[in-house]
Amino acid sequence: MNIHEYQAKAVLKQYGVKVPEGYVAFTPDEAVEAAKKLGTPVTVVKAQIHAGGRGKAGGVKIAKSLDDVRNYASELIGKTLVTHQTGPEGKEVKRILIEQGCDIKKEYYIGLVVDRATGRVVMMASEEGGTEIEEVAEHSPEKIFKEVVDPSIGLAAFQARKLAYAINIPSPLVNKAVHFMTALYQAFVEKDCSIAEINPLVVTGDGDVMALDAKLNFDSNALFRHKDIVELRDLDEEDEKEIEASKFDLSYVALDGNIGCMVNGAGLAMATMDIIKYYGGEPANFLDVGGGATEEKVTEAFKIILSDAKVKGIFVNIFGGIMKCDVIANGVVGAARQLGLDKPLVVRLEGTNVELGKKILNESGLNITAADSMADGAQKIVALVK
Repeated sequence: MNIHEYQAKAVLKQYGVKVPEGYVAFTPDEAVEAAKKLGTPVTVVKAQIHAGGRGKAGGVKIAKSLDDVRNYASELIGKTLVTHQTGPEGKEVKRILIEQGCDIKKEYYIGLVVDRATGRVVMMASEEGGTEIEEVAEHSPEKIFKEVVDPSIGLAAFQARKLAYAINIPSPLVNKAVHFMTALYQAFVEKDCSIAEINPLVVTGDGDVMALDAKLNFDSNALFRHKDIVELRDLDEEDEKEIEASKFDLSYVALDGNIGCMVNGAGLAMATMDIIKYYGGEPANFLDVGGGATEEKVTEAFKIILSDAKVKGIFVNIFGGIMKCDVIANGVVGAARQLGLDKPLVVRLEGTNVELGKKILNESGLNITAADSMADGAQKIVALVK
């Protein structure tokens, strides 16, 4: 789960992470009132969408008067902002952050991620702040410094100090930087984050170390522990099909292709998308119905796939371990009848109760194409769609 920048800063502020003062606004009038409350000679007007690269896309404006604030707010609210993370369709700006201007002396990068290789949290730091970390990794990997955190101890002060010196934080501000990093780590762990990214972290003319921008992503599996975080969810920023899928505990991600995929198991779902691409097709989604799917879940999965107007055919690829093939077959037949399915449907079943599953499909009287393997199924659905 993702949240907006102003929400992330409010969460971090609870832990003692220094952030600029600011207020969210939904209208130009609210933006002007927020600027009046701040009372600073320079005000920053920032579009709030769930995507990076807002500055390059014109989503961050520097205002030097209340008239500037009103004009920039009017320009941004309702605008569709296209960044490298939104895709060509962009995202509509429905709220903005009105924030105090800062006397920036230097920009840095600080980030926390869960490193699957070590099974631990890693803090990354770079003095190339304000630039996407992927670009730094590609062009100047030697400028990224990392500290692997022992979960039994947490981020040690010496590790934070080591990072601060590595990225050339001014010596008088090293202690403030250490406090910033340890507070950020505490927030990351206690709120069950999957990503925490401060880009840029800045040092200011009056000697502050603060988060000029903040991005927090949360582990959806841990949200039951954080009702305060769940309340920050902005459904306007999420795909309607993904929202519907979450109601039925389905893992769904919309893509740009025209072949709908329904698979059990994340690894098999990834492999299914790969093999569709290999045979010249384009997957329309990632959809994992899970190991314990019911007929109801399979039916809902079909509905979600078919709600995508781009879908021209469906490939069902099931390996029945915990999941029984006959349950999937009944769900497929029930959904096809209920929805009046008129698009090509290829089904590959393997595993528990596979023969019974195939029998159910064969005797359904529906136009279902059987596949003997993943490759066979992928080739058949690509050919039928084309």
